[in-house]
Amino acid sequence: MNLCSDQNCADKPQFTPSRLVVQFGKPTSALCSVCQPGCNVTIFNIESPIGTRKENGTEITWTVNEMTEWIISPMCYYNNDTTDVQCCSVLPITVYKPPANVSFSVHPGVPMSEGQQYTLQCEVRDVAPVKNLRVTFYRGQAALGHTQSNINTDEKPVSEVFTLNITSTKEDDGVEFWCEAKLELGAEGPQPPPVVGSEKLTAAVHYKPQREVSIPPDPINIKEGNPLKLNCSSVGNPPPSYTWTPPSRITSPSNGSVFFINSITHEDEGSYTCYVSNEKGSITVQFDVKVQADNRILIVGLVVAAVLLAVIVGVAVFISYHRYYKEGAYNLLWDRIRLHTTHSSIPTAE
Repeated sequence: MNLCSDQNCADKPQFTPSRLVVQFGKPTSALCSVCQPGCNVTIFNIESPIGTRKENGTEITWTVNEMTEWIISPMCYYNNDTTDVQCCSVLPITVYKPPANVSFSVHPGVPMSEGQQYTLQCEVRDVAPVKNLRVTFYRGQAALGHTQSNINTDEKPVSEVFTLNITSTKEDDGVEFWCEAKLELGAEGPQPPPVVGSEKLTAAVHYKPQREVSIPPDPINIKEGNPLKLNCSSVGNPPPSYTWTPPSRITSPSNGSVFFINSITHEDEGSYTCYVSNEKGSITVQFDVKVQADNRILIVGLVVAAVLLAVIVGVAVFISYHRYYKEGAYNLLWDRIRLHTTHSSIPTAE
């Protein structure tokens, strides 16, 4: 290919479009207007290792059925008949290839531990040009950060690993992490830009138990006879186990997150300790239970006593009245008998 001797001449060739972005293996074309209409040139052409040329006056159409070159710069030129100076223009072409594969991984690996630093890795394979590649790391649908290649000169396909450091938290447990690679090729490139995403990796983060329910009042005041329910539910990974230490008089402690007594008595009053643990650590939750007398029982007792007293008094009154009535009726009958007897013994006059 001849070297272009003057790219700054006043009437230099013009390419339409002025820049090409083409995918490797795909067709493309451009038109070169060699000089202004009416110009008088006899020697002009487009130099390129591939493609065909079709002339129409001082216009040349360059066509490629299949782009097979990674680095290519077609040159359109003409020779000035009076000065023997070659006036020329070069067509910038970006040949691209979307990533063949994008893979995601976490190092040193999962499961992760809360508070530790980990490296997210996004491997992008067989992409060109890598200088136009933008890699984004995601936590769910939220972008964690962007990164670009350190390789700025290689126009042919390459593979590269991109990284991002994070510190894991318990909130990351069960969250999907992934990455995507996007070729940003400018306004002349395909719209929207080519994007290839990785598979999503569900993170597992191990962390010590933490309370899942609100802390109860201290102490817990409960009336005698009511049910007692102590909730020690906690979150953790691996799932935590529970051990209860109730007052010593209770001989059947619970081994779940909830301790339950159907009907509490004064004997159940005291300190209940819940011990929550997994391989990452443990927590202890204390419940101080105070049992109050149920006034309803006292009121019912007083009412019953009053009723019994009223019944006893009523019975006593009834018995006294009944006795008095019987004695009075008996005395009245006796007086009548005596009176009748007295009247019967008076002698009759002759």
